[in-house]
Amino acid sequence: MKSFVILSMLLCFSFVKSQSKFDSLKTKFRNFELSFGQSLLFISNSKQTNIINNEAIVIPTSAILFSAEFRPDKFIRIPVFLNLATESKQFIVNGQLINEKASPTLGTGALFKAFQIKLDEKSKMEFEIGPLASFLFDTKNSIRVAPIIAGRIKILRGENFIMYIGTSYSFGINALGLLYGTGTSF
Repeated sequence: MKSFVILSMLLCFSFVKSQSKFDSLKTKFRNFELSFGQSLLFISNSKQTNIINNEAIVIPTSAILFSAEFRPDKFIRIPVFLNLATESKQFIVNGQLINEKASPTLGTGALFKAFQIKLDEKSKMEFEIGPLASFLFDTKNSIRVAPIIAGRIKILRGENFIMYIGTSYSFGINALGLLYGTGTSF
């Protein structure tokens, strides 16, 4: 897994170096975005059938979201993200609180800028959507792969400030997520 992350970073840096000749355009294009945020996971990835049958209440699991995004052009983004749970997954079944370990997640994929709205001279809003893949590290130290569809609305202010809110749905674990945070582009 470490080699996958290192290879991704090397590819990103080599592409940026080869694209440096295009920096002489009127507006400087920002090739990277780094952000820090939070995500909430709304449905469990195990014991889901039992939880549904017992009519349990699922409590959202909170996690810290680290994200780096490489932008080879103005419409395609290649994110790499790490989601670290800050609490266990919790359910209320028949009045009892049940805890389960939440797995850390590493992921990547492709996002596409669907549209952009200019808000004022220094601000704009963008909507991105696309397919991603997440790699979950469970309690048995095995890795599971889960496909995700994700989208987010970003507000860009000035040269490099970014705020975003978005959602994701993981088909592999039937989980709906809410993500939000701030970042910078360079």
